[in-house]
Amino acid sequence: MKPSRPLYEREPELAAAAEAVDSLCGAQAVGGLLVFSGEAGIGKTALLAEIQVMAADRCTVWSARGGETVTSVPFHVVRQLLQPALDQFPPDETRALFGDWYETTAPALGLAEPSGPQPDPQGVRDGLDFVVGRLASRLSHRPLLLIVDDAHWADGESLAWLASFTARLGELPLLVVQAHRPQEMAERDTNYIADREAERGFGSQGRVNRVALRALTPDATAVLVRASLGDHADDPFCREVWAVTGGNPYEAVELVAKVQDRELPPVEESAGELRELGASARGSGLVARLERLGTNANRFAWAAAVLGTDISQELAATLAGMSSAEAADCTARLRDARIVSGFDPLEFVHPLIATAVYRSIPPATRTAMHGRAAWAITRAGLGAAAASRHLLEVHPDDDQELVAQLREAAGQHLAVGAPEAARRCLERALEEPPRPKDRAALLYELGCATLLSSPPTTVQHLRAALDMPGLDGGLRVDATFRLAAALAHNN
Repeated sequence: MKPSRPLYEREPELAAAAEAVDSLCGAQAVGGLLVFSGEAGIGKTALLAEIQVMAADRCTVWSARGGETVTSVPFHVVRQLLQPALDQFPPDETRALFGDWYETTAPALGLAEPSGPQPDPQGVRDGLDFVVGRLASRLSHRPLLLIVDDAHWADGESLAWLASFTARLGELPLLVVQAHRPQEMAERDTNYIADREAERGFGSQGRVNRVALRALTPDATAVLVRASLGDHADDPFCREVWAVTGGNPYEAVELVAKVQDRELPPVEESAGELRELGASARGSGLVARLERLGTNANRFAWAAAVLGTDISQELAATLAGMSSAEAADCTARLRDARIVSGFDPLEFVHPLIATAVYRSIPPATRTAMHGRAAWAITRAGLGAAAASRHLLEVHPDDDQELVAQLREAAGQHLAVGAPEAARRCLERALEEPPRPKDRAALLYELGCATLLSSPPTTVQHLRAALDMPGLDGGLRVDATFRLAAALAHNN
């Protein structure tokens, strides 16, 4: 996997990565954490791709990426990291690899059906530590490199595991390289700052290095422009590309591509047209460019944006209400316009594009498409938990089938050690609202989901459940027992 363009003014970042990889692959096999931060489009993904190429001959590389529309999907990033590696083992060897942690942790990775009591999230994280540690030991001849892109959009369960796991990297021959947008990361759970936790927890052998990516200088932007448009691109034109894009590499590359599409001479006389061209790469300009591709392409792009990541062309076609042939035609047009890449699955060329397309969907249409996506996922047999991220986006409408689906999804989330995901589903089910006869049971379930994370909330929900009719004898006894436990913990 090679980056799609050369990297400009990234020598310090590449040197830091080379040093970290050399340390990992050296005689002492020193692990560590390397964190790159920067605004959208600054080149984090391209840098990670270059690091992957750098390490490919010496390391075992696992990678994952967060997504703006899938932050509510528990263990989404962890599954991307671990599932491809674990799928290579036969089932009996996989079970042996997990040891005593199999029943607790394998369901969180989608490798086994849940069985036994509801797992403690900390137990799931401990099991993940154990499995990754065993795999790292097995791969000592090709030490393990974990790459996590767009960590600011990782799901909460994966973030929590990364926070605890990176804190003990000094004990393992393993390197984690992470990239995120600092503002978006700061807006996430304030209890999670993975690299800070790692720095506090590292032993004397561990290394933590943070690198903030900067915008390109005018000189580097000029090199980028001339690499694509030719050496005849004059200084005033190159300087205007830098001024329009602020030295943002993604925006500069997109602007240069549009100059090529327009066959605009790269000279000072053309510089005045660059601002209009630059605006078409983002926000309302991008939306206008999408609309010019036609109604079908626009609606297909909306469907893809609702689905988020690893976009199934068939599912997007169903969501957009079109045939497979129409979907293939739309995919080709969107690819030619540099909006999506790949075929099946599809991906947006850049998260900035995905965000702009998603936010351009009229709110009522977006809500309806989420509802249709949930229906299509359920119909495909993928389960209530898979559909739940879409159900969460549907407006309350006294739909008892939706209440039942959300309660089923919550049960599935709890069974794999994701009580926060279960809480979101049950709180949304309360808003629908449920029938009066079901409300007490739903409050009981919500109280169970919040027991570990927020005992005061559990007390509130269980008291409300016990104060109304609807709990049968067994549930009422259990609710009373859990209430006593929550009160004891809260005190």
